[in-house]
Amino acid sequence: MIKNIDVTRKPTPEQIKMLENAKKLTVYEDDEYPAFTEEELSKFKRISDEKKIGRQKQTVTLRLSGQALSKAKSLGKGYTSILSRILESALEDPELVKHYL
Repeated sequence: MIKNIDVTRKPTPEQIKMLENAKKLTVYEDDEYPAFTEEELSKFKRISDEKKIGRQKQTVTLRLSGQALSKAKSLGKGYTSILSRILESALEDPELVKHYL
């Protein structure tokens, strides 16, 4: 039975066991969807690596008002990730950026 897996957290021992068991399963080729070649697989990895670089987070020091910090923390666990997405979204809007300059 497959359960929802949160890919942002480390796998549980149960999930690791499921993956180990999956490695032992026989793979059947499908004429309609043949297996990928090593060259095709290497392209997937390169694309994944390129996207990963853009998603990597960096630690910064940011001064916030007490009110802004309180509102952010009220969002609950993961509020820093939410703030990051809000900032990204706001910075993509030239009019909004211009308003605060």
